[in-house]
Amino acid sequence: MALERVIGRYTGPEKGPLMLCFGGIHGNEPAGVQALEIVFQMLEREPEVNPGFVYRGRLLGLRGNLQALEKGVRYVDRDLNRLWTAENVQRVLRAPGEGLLAEEREMRELLLLIHQELEEYRPEKFVVLDIHTTTASGGIFSLATDDPESLRIAVNLHAPVITGMLHGIRGTTMHYFNNEHFEPQTVPVVFEAGQHDEQLSVNRAIAAIINCMRTIGSVRPEDVENRHDELLIEYSRGLPKVAELLYTHPVQENDGFRMRPDYLNFQPVKRGEVLAYDRRGPVAAPVDGLILMPLYQPQGDDGFFIVRRVEY
Repeated sequence: MALERVIGRYTGPEKGPLMLCFGGIHGNEPAGVQALEIVFQMLEREPEVNPGFVYRGRLLGLRGNLQALEKGVRYVDRDLNRLWTAENVQRVLRAPGEGLLAEEREMRELLLLIHQELEEYRPEKFVVLDIHTTTASGGIFSLATDDPESLRIAVNLHAPVITGMLHGIRGTTMHYFNNEHFEPQTVPVVFEAGQHDEQLSVNRAIAAIINCMRTIGSVRPEDVENRHDELLIEYSRGLPKVAELLYTHPVQENDGFRMRPDYLNFQPVKRGEVLAYDRRGPVAAPVDGLILMPLYQPQGDDGFFIVRRVEY
């Protein structure tokens, strides 16, 4: 059975922000989709167990890359989370459908649906939470833009916040979903919920979605259970509150890139330490720092990132 694009749509009786949650922008990362399915079930039941519950605004959950989700791969033709540039978007929206790559068709369908949603609901604020997981274990984190509101939301997810990613990679949802391209105040945040296949990644994604709803005022703080905060705080214990990107190692398809085994997110590395190998030989860390998202899967454009702790 073909997957549906819309995971769920929940509209409260009071006007408020439109919160869009992406799950499965990468098809081998189903935790966000599973978390959203559960959150919509929770929202439907909440008024029955909590008669005072009132939701402000609308929550929309979307499956990102349907074709890749069905195949269980990161992407079919190209990484969907590297296509969100203004040039790409305009080209894809103007091009005939039959001439587009798989992920370009996915992007066009998503954009048409999202613009229709914004036109119909007309929110004063548009918050985009993009949920991902990583191949490596060792920590959760969130990504924020330079917008103070993006940083505020990310910090309240109780996971380390990585800044500077907009300069380290191109074409992500964080690059496109902003005030330059959308009329209401638009705030993007990314949440990395843990390792792809870990069941707790689903639980942490649920907690992040609910915490985000609280932070933007869609649900009252007293309606959010402490266990959602505790789950995220416990898993982030000992990790930096905020870290900034120092280095991105890009990977080309013919590089033959191979990470050395068993690196974890936020594991310290030293300048000169051999982290991986490719067709040119050893790949060493150019700076001291903490490794992030080491590539342990066949598909991907980035071998690893190095970040450092900053005071917040």
